[in-house]
Amino acid sequence: MTTELIGWASAAILLWTIFHQVRKQWRSGDSRGVSSWLFIGQSAASLGFSIYSALLQNWVFLFVNVALLCSAIAGQAIYRRNTRRQSARAGATQA
Repeated sequence: MTTELIGWASAAILLWTIFHQVRKQWRSGDSRGVSSWLFIGQSAASLGFSIYSALLQNWVFLFVNVALLCSAIAGQAIYRRNTRRQSARAGATQA
């Protein structure tokens, strides 16, 4: 029971941290200093770890890795949105 509790608590801390970073990027509308490769790498790793966790029937890690995969997809979408907006603003000021 203690082992599971440690796993779930650690998963909650990690997800909370990632959620707040993605939310900050969403609210600010600014992706400067953020690499698209971060989300691509996170997606690939989370997908692989999700499959691995499912094969091991490790539900804590399956849950956290699926949630991280979702956050990576959301982060990539926000990154692209912000990049398009920043490009449009730069084009508007040059015109």
